[in-house]
Amino acid sequence: MAIEQPPRPGAAASSRAPAIGGAIRLAAIGALVLSLATSGIKPDEGKANRTYLDIAKVPTYCYGHADRSAKVGTMRTDAQCDALLATDVRREQLGVAACVPGLRVRPYQWAASTRLAHNIGISGFCHSGAAIHFNRGDWRGGCDLFLPWDKARIGGQVVAVAGLAARRQRERAQCLTGLPA
Repeated sequence: MAIEQPPRPGAAASSRAPAIGGAIRLAAIGALVLSLATSGIKPDEGKANRTYLDIAKVPTYCYGHADRSAKVGTMRTDAQCDALLATDVRREQLGVAACVPGLRVRPYQWAASTRLAHNIGISGFCHSGAAIHFNRGDWRGGCDLFLPWDKARIGGQVVAVAGLAARRQRERAQCLTGLPA
């Protein structure tokens, strides 16, 4: 077994240094994305400790956690809601990065995509026009394709919802952050 010796003064840095630096940078971007996405999701979703039926009649609780098996009226604590949101957002963050790997170095687009996936699901995002455009390198075009996701199925009909339209505008604005005009 070889033991790595510390470098001599003035010697070249180890070849592992860039890999470690890159990993630290990616971890920092991931933490930033988690914070940006969570801070956007909280006001968009609001918090409901008691399970209710959302506009599409899906049992929902905490910060927009849709759960078809949940019983309407069930209570959760603030701590339970915060833990659930952290778990949901991390899963969504990793899910959107898996289908659009280029997001990993674009914190604002990654955060906006995570927010969108929180509402439409990871699969919905990964099969969306936004994801297709992002994978082609068309970042602005992908951000623009958040806007059509302003509808919900209500009473069997797909209808535009003003609250979703406003939410998509906020997500698009975050997505466009840092992109050239």
